[in-house]
Amino acid sequence: MSASDPFYLVKEEIQDTVTKLQTTLDRWEKLPVSSTERTVLSREILSTCESIEWQVDELDKATGVAERDPARFSVDAAEIERRKRWTSSTRTQVHSVTGKVQSTPVRNIGTGTGATNRRELMRLDDQFQQTPVRTDHDSYISNESDRQELLLREQDDDLDELSASLGRIGHVGLLIDEDVGFQGILAGHVTNQILLSINWPCAA
Repeated sequence: MSASDPFYLVKEEIQDTVTKLQTTLDRWEKLPVSSTERTVLSREILSTCESIEWQVDELDKATGVAERDPARFSVDAAEIERRKRWTSSTRTQVHSVTGKVQSTPVRNIGTGTGATNRRELMRLDDQFQQTPVRTDHDSYISNESDRQELLLREQDDDLDELSASLGRIGHVGLLIDEDVGFQGILAGHVTNQILLSINWPCAA
């Protein structure tokens, strides 16, 4: 198939997104359950999965259009089957990621045993006495601000890429609209032929 085929243009976009999704998931898995960054990444991952599923659904619709008129879209049965296998495999992969993120519980502060919590409080109290409070607090705020700024910047980049991807997937929608218009013209032509055949004896 041609590299300019709308299906493969969108497929390439989706595959790039899936690759980045897997990288984000690997990073997510290495973070502590109770970390703020993990919570932010969880939302980002689920949002990306939802976007990918929508795009895969659009490709399925386009494949259905091509399957109804393979000659018009220059595809054969083997190509249709390859496209269906790819969308099915991608959807399964995304569902697996979604399930993993959604099934992972968020750890709340203070869920340990009483003895564990007491030891943790004693350790924090020792640190509190040994280090000026303002220094620790300022350091925490600085680190947290840097982390949040980085996450927001990454999310902005992801949104830009998603917008570009949605623009490209519009080509697939045009295929579907074009097919619907073609079917309408064909139906009108058939109707005219029927009317002519009915009126023909009268004209004779």
